Amino acid sequence: METIQQSLHLAVLEEANNEKPLNAYEERLERKRERYKDLAAKARKQSDSVYQHARSMSSCIPFGQPILVGHHSERRDRNFRSRIHNTYGKSFKLNDKASYYEGKASSVGSGGISSDDPEAIQKLKAELAACEANQANMKAANKLLKKRDMAGLKALGYSDEAIHELLNPRFSNNIGYASFTLSNNNANIRRIKLRIQDLENRAKRQDKEEEGNGYTYREDTAENRVMFIFDGKPDEATRGVLKRHIFKWSPSRGAWVRQLNNAGLYAAQQIRKILDQNA
Repeated sequence: METIQQSLHLAVLEEANNEKPLNAYEERLERKRERYKDLAAKARKQSDSVYQHARSMSSCIPFGQPILVGHHSERRDRNFRSRIHNTYGKSFKLNDKASYYEGKASSVGSGGISSDDPEAIQKLKAELAACEANQANMKAANKLLKKRDMAGLKALGYSDEAIHELLNPRFSNNIGYASFTLSNNNANIRRIKLRIQDLENRAKRQDKEEEGNGYTYREDTAENRVMFIFDGKPDEATRGVLKRHIFKWSPSRGAWVRQLNNAGLYAAQQIRKILDQNA
């Protein structure tokens, strides 16, 4: 039943996003994904090259040839075999590195709709519409199932296989969509509505820039970031204050940043109090 629910949900979202050009945020995600793919390909190529080198080194030792203990070649032979072992190890580490970057590439953009996306509100509204349509569909299906109205279910878009699945649930004695499925989807609807409201409130914010004790403080609505900008590298104590309040150095922005939300603004206020006290 979850498969039916998910397919209906995705159909609405895919229709809303069909053939839509990428916005600036999505382009950044795509560049990030491609960067991880390039790093993975480079590591994989290096791994293969090092592996072949290790095999070439191994071929110099006759199959089954033991170390000749006591022979003048013993030390050199042991060192050579150790280098072979380490070379294979380097190949395996590079292979793991490639797998790591491939995983990073596949996970880019998989965390849901980001608040950084300038189209987040529109996308959330599309997701909300899908969830609400899904809720209405499940309620209607449950009513028709109680009546054993097969024609009505087919009119809703259910196939014979889907109807059979709804009439013969695997983990419940009750037919149709379970009450917890409806409750979970309803909770998701409430969550999306609250997030839309929060993002709409954020959209009303204005850019802000103020000078402080050795820093420039900025609230950048386009970047969705609260920032601290210094003329040079701040001292260790200042960096410690920034890190304790979950600010991270952003080379592309030349600033210490955190997301522009209530938590980020509160943290920034605490940092400014500390830095300005040292004036």
